[in-house]
Amino acid sequence: MKEILRSLGLSDTNPGAFGIEAASSGPLLKSFSPIDNSVIASVTTATAADYERVLRDTQNAFTAWRKVPAPERGQVVREIAVALREHKAALGKLVSIETGKILSEGEGEIQEAIDIADFAVGLSRQLYGLSMHSERPLHHMMEQWHPLGVVGVITAFNFPAAVWAWNSMLAAVCGDTVLWKPSEYAPITAIAMNSICARIAEQRGHAGIFGLVVGDGPELGKQIAADARIPLVSATGSTRMGRAVAETVGRRLGKTILELGGNNAVIVLQDADLDLVVRSTAFGAVGTAGQRCTTTRRVLIEKPLEAEFLQRMLKAYRSVKIGNPLESGVLMGPLINKTAVENYKKAIELAKQQGGEILCGGEVCSGMQSDLYVTPTIIKAHAKMEIVREETFAPILYVIGVKDYDEAIELHNSVPQGLSSAIFTRGMQAAQRFMSAQGSDCGIANVNLGTSGAEIGGAFGGEKDTGGGRESGSDAWKAYMRRQTNTINYGNALPLAQGVKFDV
Repeated sequence: MKEILRSLGLSDTNPGAFGIEAASSGPLLKSFSPIDNSVIASVTTATAADYERVLRDTQNAFTAWRKVPAPERGQVVREIAVALREHKAALGKLVSIETGKILSEGEGEIQEAIDIADFAVGLSRQLYGLSMHSERPLHHMMEQWHPLGVVGVITAFNFPAAVWAWNSMLAAVCGDTVLWKPSEYAPITAIAMNSICARIAEQRGHAGIFGLVVGDGPELGKQIAADARIPLVSATGSTRMGRAVAETVGRRLGKTILELGGNNAVIVLQDADLDLVVRSTAFGAVGTAGQRCTTTRRVLIEKPLEAEFLQRMLKAYRSVKIGNPLESGVLMGPLINKTAVENYKKAIELAKQQGGEILCGGEVCSGMQSDLYVTPTIIKAHAKMEIVREETFAPILYVIGVKDYDEAIELHNSVPQGLSSAIFTRGMQAAQRFMSAQGSDCGIANVNLGTSGAEIGGAFGGEKDTGGGRESGSDAWKAYMRRQTNTINYGNALPLAQGVKFDV
């Protein structure tokens, strides 16, 4: 671990070197690896005074950064992408050690940060407004997009690098600065990412663009939500957390981007390619030990296909190697902490009480390096089970047989969450219906691929209890800017809109 930290320019002996500066004076926060419960490193948490200092630095940086031409801002982000490429292996391993992801997922997350930086570089020359025809003669109307200010970013443990990058790379080319509050379960990854990016910005003469405050609990996040100096707060986490953030920011009429819970379903029709279904569902349900917001949690399958699907899925689950995620061949590592394990156990007990049948899994593994390893679980369920409506951040998959497409869509849309969804079918009409206004009510609707593994080119986010936010690709950049409509009179008269007469 020391070698990884040193390669990233960090120290495991001086917490102040981790990025919120040695002036931080709060208590130490220890970051534990769920792999073996070992301490990765400790970091000094931010006090109220530290928060004020870092926020002031990002505010001061904004006044200069917003004046920099967007393509030049893009060049700073381009250099960040280069630096992230150079450190991809070390950062990916750090993600795996701190969160328990398998190594390919850890490196994949850093690649996602690189990809969004590349995307943002191109975007820096495409922050387009519109030109509109005025109803008044010799008038020209247009719209422009201007930077907002300091963007508050609150991230969860499960994607400790990529989600910050989604927000920060776009915010940076848009002319904003960033104040980041990472999860207390993944602070070292956050410090490493922020240190690399802040160092590049400072070398280019733009210190203070990326600010970081580390805390042990939700207090700093609450402070960001309540701070009127932060016009936009992007928060990723539970629906409960998101509601609290939305209420607090809403009271001061600020803006939010909310990426909250998911209860993602796959619909499988009789004409589906089962090979595709099994492979994508296994990854969707087991990847990251079921701790993705896009994790596949429900399968709604037409009953004639249910038995064969379950037979194949059980075979696939038996081949999943559980263990140290840094080892070759391991497909599932540990849950993040003991609370997650307890929630996993409670959900399984509730499922049994409500009539579910445990087909495989449902146990905490013994003989592992820590007590955070569980077995991926398949539960044969029915539509009236209340637990199926809830999101459990663990590898639990509910399989429900349905009589037809109509029942599948009804059950699919009956849960409070609305993030990601998928259908497997060879039928064009069924696929098109799924993507129509009468189909999936989620922000993401896929055909013949699973619910997990979104690309950065598309806007990411969901509806209902998922919060309605959009990050990453498409036109998600607009959330980080303010729109301004301009009208220019290049004549000598002063005609009024709508034919209003007012002569004095």
